[in-house]
Amino acid sequence: MSEEREYKPVTVEKPIPVTYDLGNLTVFDSNALDSQQLSTNNPDREEYIKSISRDNAQLLINQILSLPMKTTTESAGSNGQSSSITLVQLPQPTTELPREKPIPKAKEPTKWEQFAARKGIQAKEKSGKMVYDEATGEWVPKWGYKGKNKDLDNQWLVEVDDKVKGTADELIDPRTLSRAERKQLVKKNELQQKRNLKNND
Repeated sequence: MSEEREYKPVTVEKPIPVTYDLGNLTVFDSNALDSQQLSTNNPDREEYIKSISRDNAQLLINQILSLPMKTTTESAGSNGQSSSITLVQLPQPTTELPREKPIPKAKEPTKWEQFAARKGIQAKEKSGKMVYDEATGEWVPKWGYKGKNKDLDNQWLVEVDDKVKGTADELIDPRTLSRAERKQLVKKNELQQKRNLKNND
């Protein structure tokens, strides 16, 4: 013989009406609790707390079900059956919740930013990472892999710069020299970045 399960009514009456913040899925119950029922000596203490919680949860669900609903149908999946989903549009929250983490501190200006502020130097507008290559008729990166700055590497004939004439670099392949200069510039930028981070600590 199967026992019949007892369902509590979906309507809940409270002496003092509760308030809601449906945007945060919250119900606020200002009704007084029975101190005797909450006593640790009361064997039915847990049942009392569950009953209060159940009633408030039921009130919240009733409010949610009273909101406008819409049903969407998803396309058929691998099993060939389509499924429908009922959605409820929640209103905007009315209760301000505290932040989980503290507000991040403003970063200290770098050495360059401090210098630029003193001299009144305005930051240049970024022109983008791509540039048009007239030789190929395509847009290519300014820097990095297949960048426009590496055009010199692919030229079969390179003019020697007047600056290196008569110096030890005159006999060095300009393409090799260009690659070395880029590597040196990268190292210089990395060193400057480390100095800036150290100054900000």
